[in-house]
Amino acid sequence: MSDLEKKLEAILFVAGEPLHLEKLSKILKKEESEIKEALGKLSENLRGTGLTLLENEERYTLATSPELSEDITAYMKSELGEELSRAALETLAVIVYKGPISRTSIDYIRGVNSSFTVRNLMIRGIIERKPDPKDSRSWLYFPSFDFMKFMGIEKLENLKGYPEFRKEMDVLLEKEKKEEL
Repeated sequence: MSDLEKKLEAILFVAGEPLHLEKLSKILKKEESEIKEALGKLSENLRGTGLTLLENEERYTLATSPELSEDITAYMKSELGEELSRAALETLAVIVYKGPISRTSIDYIRGVNSSFTVRNLMIRGIIERKPDPKDSRSWLYFPSFDFMKFMGIEKLENLKGYPEFRKEMDVLLEKEKKEEL
């Protein structure tokens, strides 16, 4: 496997969502034709493994191999039927206290790829998403009404420590704005 293929595999893994050929080209500072060739080789190298490379309209993403769908379905059902994992609780806390927030910001705060965890929370109905007005290609995640019902609160401000946290965040954001000017 070439160095470029390894980089593409790592980027697609971390992204956790489809990336356009043009974006991959910009990130890696390579011609689109070179990226496309490396993606073709990566796809070949993934044959016989647990992963596959999906392509649709010059957008690429990693996925589990179709022949493993029964095992993946069993895993997903067991995950959704159990209590929230530590990773899910951590991700939920980030979304509740810092949201609405993008998945890339969640990943940055947690230091790991959170795409599966975010999807798990959405499937359970604990969080929702809406288009990011600043970037039409991404989503902002926020707690759902089901989360509020489960927690027994009428509004997020009723969560312990929430008002104080938001005040601190507002002060920090205002400070950053002034520094940018």
